[in-house]
Amino acid sequence: MSISIDLSGKVAIVTGAASGIGRASARLFAEAGATVMIADRADAVHETLEMIEAAGGKGFATQMDAGDEAAVAALIEDTCSRFGGIDIIYANAGITGGKPGGLFDSDASEWAEVLRINLIGPYLAIKYGAPKIKARGGGSIVCTASVAGLRSGAGPASYSASKAGVINLVKTAAYHLDGTNVRVNCICPGLIETGMTKPVYDYARDAGKLDKIGQLNPMKRGGEPEEIAKAALFLASDQASYVNGQALPVDGGLSASHPIAPRGNRGI
Repeated sequence: MSISIDLSGKVAIVTGAASGIGRASARLFAEAGATVMIADRADAVHETLEMIEAAGGKGFATQMDAGDEAAVAALIEDTCSRFGGIDIIYANAGITGGKPGGLFDSDASEWAEVLRINLIGPYLAIKYGAPKIKARGGGSIVCTASVAGLRSGAGPASYSASKAGVINLVKTAAYHLDGTNVRVNCICPGLIETGMTKPVYDYARDAGKLDKIGQLNPMKRGGEPEEIAKAALFLASDQASYVNGQALPVDGGLSASHPIAPRGNRGI
């Protein structure tokens, strides 16, 4: 039984691909043989394409807003026009938003923007992308949620609520797409070193406390974008052909427990 992942002949869209998890995923999808349409608001999305092409991969880069309905619809149509269809969408674009202080330190406009990008964005990817994937005989949509969507304590209130919405969205979408062979799942990353978490990592480095990063999970470390990309690759591939409507935590074990005081290795 082969367990290698081959995306040869597949067309994949990756949003939020200018850096971090999106960039790592786009590069990995291309390495596995997919033609990738990569999208982001930031100019650096073109640098991601240069990395892909330098490694022998194929794709196209475009700047767009993943939470804008017209822009998402155009992205889907452009991808189909350029490459003949879509097999995979990784709706990864997101923002932290809000303020660390919590529920009462932000306003409705901030919440609206976070929900627009983090939750409405994946919804639009499903709405416009699923029919195209169905037309190809089926495929996969992967969304980025977060451990913050599983329970409190991992991000600002608006961010956490938006990611909880993504988790429910993929479960709901899986049933709305029953019989289509279009699977919808999400990944719940823990603390990963990306542009979004740069302030946390910079503070830890400046304070000489980098060893404290990830101290609350059993792995005792933060994660790397490539570790999330590998999970995305699996969910995007036919190797995950019976995985549907699920939220996969990739967090070093953080979400396996309610918060407890560290107790060492328990004698091991």
